[in-house]
Formats: sequence, structure tokens, C-alpha cells
Amino acid sequence: MSGGVGPICGDISLPKEQESIHKEAWDPKQGGGSVGRRKAAAFLSLRQLNALAVVIIFSASGMVCAEDLVFVMFSIMYMYFLSRVAFPRIGGAGDAAVFGPENRVLRLYVLFAAMVGLFLPVAYILEGFFEEDKEGIKAASPHVFLLASQVFMEGVAANDSFSTPIRVFVPVFYNSRRIFTLTEWLRNEFAKEDKEYSGSVRRLMVGRALAVANMALWSFNLFGFLLPVYLPRAFKRYYSLYKSKD
Repeated sequence: MSGGVGPICGDISLPKEQESIHKEAWDPKQGGGSVGRRKAAAFLSLRQLNALAVVIIFSASGMVCAEDLVFVMFSIMYMYFLSRVAFPRIGGAGDAAVFGPENRVLRLYVLFAAMVGLFLPVAYILEGFFEEDKEGIKAASPHVFLLASQVFMEGVAANDSFSTPIRVFVPVFYNSRRIFTLTEWLRNEFAKEDKEYSGSVRRLMVGRALAVANMALWSFNLFGFLLPVYLPRAFKRYYSLYKSKD
């Protein structure tokens, strides 16, 4: 997924259906005929289809503001712009992997991030319809929408047409934006006692815990992993390939 490291070993990424793809990318003995299969898997994975379904549902339901919709559209256009002007693809598909697919610690981190960042907030939003907590739904929806959009875009960036810096761009760009939506979610949850709140005390506590957990998780993900660890390694790998090509 998302806010993580993308499908290379990402936030909510590296599903089982793509493990064989990564093994092929790391094995130079695999023939070039697998490139087409890698492209198809990158665009047709179940993870991406589920993320796209969430994006469409949230967009159609009116739970997402126009600013977030514009942000997603801009990210698509800007990603293609960067891929053509600043960071064109240099090597084959294998040069994109910054972390190997056998990294189990990162896999556990991905699973934990998916649970805290996507699955539990979706359940929280669904329960909000039963308790008529419109404020809670409105506050949590932007984060879920942007995270689902990030998961989908990470799959698009995993296509062989894009270079490693583009794969870095997606989680960093979206994670940075979601910090602001999480701030609004936190502010809303802790201001409910000052407003007319129709939900239960249990939902109030769960909402606050989720907002705090997500703020802590994605702040660490951006400032403790993406920027200081993943970004330097990705660019080092990209420019080393660039120099070797010259």
C-alpha cells in the first residue's frame, strides 16, 4: 500500500499474487517474455481493483471534497510529466526493486499498515452510518480515499514504463498530503464533545484511537522511513544505473 514503499515492498503492497513477478525481476535468467505478464499483473491485481472500487464508491457517494479529487488527478498528470521530463526509465524491470521481496519484516509492516490505515478506518466509516455519526464519517473519509488512491497509483507506477524515482514519488506525495487529512481527523474527533454528538462513547474512543494511531503510523512512515531510508536508496540505485549506462 500505500504510504509505504509501493509495490516494490510497500505500504500496502507486495501481495502474494505478485511474488513471482518480483522473483522474475530479480532473476536475470528469466526471459523477456515475462515483461508483458508483469505489466498485466501490475494493472489487474486484486489489490488494485479493490482500491479502485473504494475510490469510485467514495467519489460517487459525495464523501470526498473536490480538493482531494483534484489532488488525485494532479498526481496522475504530474507522475507522467516527471516520468518523461525528469526521471525516464533507464534499465529493465529488475532495476526498480529497492528492497527484495523476501524481506519478511517489511511484509509484516505492510500488513500492519493495511490493517490500521485502511481496513479499520473503513469499518469505522461503515459503523458510522448505523450510529449516524456524520462528522466522524466526514473526517475519516479523506484519509481512506487518498490511501486507496495511493494503493492504486503505486500499482500503476510499478509498471515497467516507470523508473524507480517515480515509484518513490507516489508514496511520498500521497503520504505528505494525508498528514493534513489526518490532522483534520484528529481535530474533529477531539472536538466532538464540544458539539452535538449522536454516537456512542465507545465509538468516540475508537475514533480517537484510530486517528491517533494513523497519525503516528504515517508520520513515522514519512519522516522515519520514506524520506531518510527509501528515498536515498532509490535515488542512489537510479543514478548508479544512469552512470553505468553512460
